[in-house]
Amino acid sequence: MGMAFTDALIDHADVRVALIDRRHSASGHWLEAYPFVRLHQASAFYGVASTLLGGGQLQQRGPEEGLQERASQSEICAYYARMLDRMLESGKVEFFPNTEYLGDRTVVSRISGERFEVPARCRIVDARYLAPSIPAEKPPPFGVSDGVRVVPVNDLARLEEAPSQYVVAGSGKTATDAIIWLLSRGVDPDAVCWVRPRDPWMLNRALVQPDPAIFLGMAADTMQAAVEAASLEDLFLRLEDAGVMLRIDRTVTPTMARAPTLASWELEQLRTVGNVVRRGHIETVDRGKLGFADGSVAVADDALVVHCAADGLKHPGLVPVWRPEAITLQPIRAGFPCFGAALVGYVEATREDDDEKNRLCPPSPYPNSMREWATMTVVGTRSAMSFSAEPDIKEWADRVALNPARIPPGHPGSAALDDARERLATHTRPALARLAELM
Repeated sequence: MGMAFTDALIDHADVRVALIDRRHSASGHWLEAYPFVRLHQASAFYGVASTLLGGGQLQQRGPEEGLQERASQSEICAYYARMLDRMLESGKVEFFPNTEYLGDRTVVSRISGERFEVPARCRIVDARYLAPSIPAEKPPPFGVSDGVRVVPVNDLARLEEAPSQYVVAGSGKTATDAIIWLLSRGVDPDAVCWVRPRDPWMLNRALVQPDPAIFLGMAADTMQAAVEAASLEDLFLRLEDAGVMLRIDRTVTPTMARAPTLASWELEQLRTVGNVVRRGHIETVDRGKLGFADGSVAVADDALVVHCAADGLKHPGLVPVWRPEAITLQPIRAGFPCFGAALVGYVEATREDDDEKNRLCPPSPYPNSMREWATMTVVGTRSAMSFSAEPDIKEWADRVALNPARIPPGHPGSAALDDARERLATHTRPALARLAELM
């Protein structure tokens, strides 16, 4: 988000920017992420506004043939290294790696200890407000007895001896990635125990694509389902029937709705894991036993517990993006934080009044539950209606691949796109009203 903001700001304003990063380079948590991670969304929706991540190509082989490419960890880090070079070459940006912002306009090097002060004329931009926690940098959120093997998901790729059983702890995208990777390496599904405190709703990746007819068709399906929904649970079941939402076990109604994307082939593989433990969060791990609030579950004595239980999405509460003390980067439309940060950078570059900027760009939350997903959809849609009403912002956003709802200039029309736009026009306002009631 910090890179997306800076990229848009320097392209539209005569400014100087100091990038302060506690890590050794740009790329954020991707520098420490597990080596087999990929974006769960299309590469085109990630990165900065000026430069497309990847080539905007469709996958030519494999189970996701025909879907947009998804960048790997190494591709993402290489991309941000190039974007940093671009910013430095502009002459508008200085980069201070291994450096911490302490607050009170004070910055300190984590290597040399040197301190310097940020001048009063400089605005502080907080790109850390929603920074994710990842297993590689956070200890397991449960007690671990001596002699028990517990590793962060990163260490799966460095194992030297196979256990008889893997215990995967976590309900979200990291846990699903870990299981898919284990199965791809020949691990028997029966050798996996999945501790899933909450079942998740996930978006069908085939519908979260840069093709306007596909993405806007998914949005239209969502709004139409909302108008007709009798409850939040009914809404998600309708979205499942429409192919928008996926759940791993159709006998269990999920309560978790962070809604990362999942492909149908991944869903099929995840369903082969039959040993699923739904007893809340692990409290203790002992040799041959997992402890929960209501008792324990036996596992193999040599079981390897894979820690996937960090908070990838934060929920600290919404604050105005523009405040006297800082510009606090947050998503603006529903999801897609890179676009939100780029939009904030563009608005900061092209507007003077902070109240007007906040009117145009009210932040939207990350969801965790079905109610919060509905809240995100309402707030984010209203925000999109607000900034899209500004001709210059709409023109800019229609040219930015980060914007999932854009129709690029010169894009050829189609019957499917016309249908999606017509249904959105018909259903959006009554859908927002109904979602507000359901929330």
